[in-house]
Amino acid sequence: MYAAGIRHHRIARSAAAAPALAGLFVSTCTLDGPGLSIPWAEPHLVVRFGPKAHGGLDLHVMGARQRARRKMLARGQRVVSARVRLGMHQAVFGVPASALAERIVPLEDLWGDAAERLAERLARAEDVPQAAAMLEEAIAGRLVTIDEAEAHTRLALDAAARLATARVNEVADTLGVSERNLRRVFRDVVGMSPKEFARLTRFHLALHEARAARDVDWAGVAASTGYYDQAHLIAEFRDIVGVTPRALLEELRGGELDLGRPREHGRRAPEPAARVTRGRRRRCTRHRRRRRR
Repeated sequence: MYAAGIRHHRIARSAAAAPALAGLFVSTCTLDGPGLSIPWAEPHLVVRFGPKAHGGLDLHVMGARQRARRKMLARGQRVVSARVRLGMHQAVFGVPASALAERIVPLEDLWGDAAERLAERLARAEDVPQAAAMLEEAIAGRLVTIDEAEAHTRLALDAAARLATARVNEVADTLGVSERNLRRVFRDVVGMSPKEFARLTRFHLALHEARAARDVDWAGVAASTGYYDQAHLIAEFRDIVGVTPRALLEELRGGELDLGRPREHGRRAPEPAARVTRGRRRRCTRHRRRRRR
């Protein structure tokens, strides 16, 4: 989640949980206001503390998503977020990725009593870093039954590593499977189709490159991250996050957010109030003159 009043920190993963986690993050909201959630192919296990959480604490899983979401954030909200690696859905959550795609699921629905016990421990945490350590420990405990040699998981992960730079049919040929079989296995393991995953991967590559640049050359970014051209890049950004690439950068850098209509770069500003008032006054004067005649 991105917003002007959010402070983010990345926490080093423990050796026990590292096989399952792509990242572990904590964030604190210092201001009331709108926030932006960028879509990821990886699922996130989220612990939320604060006034908007049920009972002051809730745990939920966000499955793979293809489009951004905007929501209002409350000051004082604290979040621990664990980004789970591709292919680890079954081991961590007990369900395939396709069961979580585009959904937000209470952790209790997946873990049962284990989620309730974790919530009780988290409620006693002295601070957010300690809560993060508790969450990591719980995830590590789920990995006892993991089988990383499972064939369909390996296939999907091999495909994911190639999809940023190759077409789906080319990847299928390289891996020695039919395109139809690859689509079926990939959706089950990752939660979206290979084409959708490739699109989201391009988006993140382009966003990362743009955020690292001082003066962004959008045509160059498009060429280096797999888009046909700059127009293709702009169209996909609009579809994923609802705004142009330039407007998204402004948003992430702390610009204003309007949850109803995200601010677009280059949109004409409203006329100053004084000018509008003078225009109305002139129209009223002409109307009075016509009545006198």
